[in-house]
Amino acid sequence: MQTKKLEQLLNQWLSPEIISDYCPNGLQLDSEKTIEKVVTGVSATQALIDSAIALKADAILVHHGYFWKSEPAQIVGMKYQRLKKLIKNDISLFAYHLPLDVHPEFGNNVQLAKLFELEVIDPVEGIKPKGILMQAETKSATALADFASLVERKLARKPLVISGGDFLINKVAICTGGGQSFIEHALAAGVDLFITGEVSEQTVHVATEMGIHFIAAGHHATERYGIKALGEYLAANTDIQVEFVDIDNPA
Repeated sequence: MQTKKLEQLLNQWLSPEIISDYCPNGLQLDSEKTIEKVVTGVSATQALIDSAIALKADAILVHHGYFWKSEPAQIVGMKYQRLKKLIKNDISLFAYHLPLDVHPEFGNNVQLAKLFELEVIDPVEGIKPKGILMQAETKSATALADFASLVERKLARKPLVISGGDFLINKVAICTGGGQSFIEHALAAGVDLFITGEVSEQTVHVATEMGIHFIAAGHHATERYGIKALGEYLAANTDIQVEFVDIDNPA
C-alpha cells in the first residue's frame, strides 16, 4: 500500500478533519516505499525510529508526532536528527493526536476504560471534542485503594492517588495523557473518580476540597492502548504487518 492510500484509510477511520488540533494529523513525512510493515508506538522518538529501522519497517504510526504549534519551526537539533534518519531509511511517518484520544472504538480513553474493566462507556456531554472526557461505571462499588491496585497491576506502574473522601467508586471519568485540567468537568459529571496521566499542583487541591478521588497514572502509560488498538485494527483489515513497540517512559 502506498503512503497516500494508507493515509486515506486512516483518515477514513479517524476523521481528523472534524477536530481542531495542536499539530497536523495524518501523513507527516512521505516515502516512496510500498508499505508492507508498520511499527506503532506512542511517540516518534529516536528510540522508536531506531527500532523501526531494526525491524525493517516501511512506516511508523504514532500518537505523538512532530510539528506542534508551540514548537520552533526550524528543523535543527533533535528534530533534524530524527527526520534525517527517517528520510535516509525512506520511512514514512503518520501521527494522530486528538482524533486518536477521542475515537469511540480504539481511542485512548475508551481503551483505558476497557483495560480497567469499566462498563457503559460514554462521552461526557458538552465537552469538545466529543470523547475527550469519557465516563464509565464500575461493575460494583469499589474502594479507592482497590481501584488503585487495579490501575497499578494493569499499567505496571504505581500511580499517584489522591483521596477525595470516604466513599466508594461507582462512576469514573477518564481523560488520558495531560488531561488533569478536566477535573472540574469530571466533577460536574458527578463521577466519584477522575483518571488521567499527569497532575498539576492545583489538581490535588481541587480533589481534596471538592470531594473527588483522583489518579494520575502516567502520560505515556495511559496512552499506550489507543495506538496499539489502531495498529491491530489496521493489521486485521489490510495485508500490512503491524508491530507495536513500547518505548518505556516514566512520565
